[in-house]
Amino acid sequence: RDRPAPKAAAETAPPTAEEILRRADEVRNPTLDYAVRVTVTSKKANGSSRAHVYEVLCSGRDNAVVKTIKPPIDKGRVLLMRDKDLWAFLPSVSKPLRVSFRERLIGEVANGDLARTNFTGDYTPTLLRTESQDGREHYVLDLIATADDVTYARVVLWVERETFHPRQAEFYAVSGRLLKTCTYARYLEMGGRLRPTQLLMSDATVKGQHSILEYERMVVEPLPAKYFTKDYLKRLVSR
Repeated sequence: RDRPAPKAAAETAPPTAEEILRRADEVRNPTLDYAVRVTVTSKKANGSSRAHVYEVLCSGRDNAVVKTIKPPIDKGRVLLMRDKDLWAFLPSVSKPLRVSFRERLIGEVANGDLARTNFTGDYTPTLLRTESQDGREHYVLDLIATADDVTYARVVLWVERETFHPRQAEFYAVSGRLLKTCTYARYLEMGGRLRPTQLLMSDATVKGQHSILEYERMVVEPLPAKYFTKDYLKRLVSR
């Protein structure tokens, strides 16, 4: 009597929600030392716009510096993140100011959108479903904040199944209100792999109001620990 054919080896267990999120974070924000330039163009519903340019230095996911390059009136403003602490250094103020990740930086962009984008460390993920968009399968993750001081209380994240590329996200307040949506686009090679170099953040409450974040000039290299100290940041402010 013929024996039943063995099951195909390809029938492996799907990745866990934690694994999906970890791999998506490696695309968005790798655990490397690197510098990148970010241009943020904020557009209001009436058609007016303004642009800011930032230099962002990251060491892993727990240390970051965000230095304002343009416009000239804001040049010298610096944000320093060390783990869950965030300080603002201003040329006109002698001492650093403790600030929140949720505070608005420009347009639809909060401080934490540039200074801290560590979904893996800040949220507990659950796989809600898989969903097809534009002919591609996506994992849809529900991310719940593990602490009160992170940028958003809840995030719903779409991750492409084949590549683990993040494609879109919804950001929610503690009240459950949808604050804004984000589309991760224009994947180009930076830092040794394809990454989204354009993020479109749309205000969920004001139609037509949005901000575009454009990433360029990513340089992966070791960064001295002194860059992420208050004493060193005071020197950056004066430049």
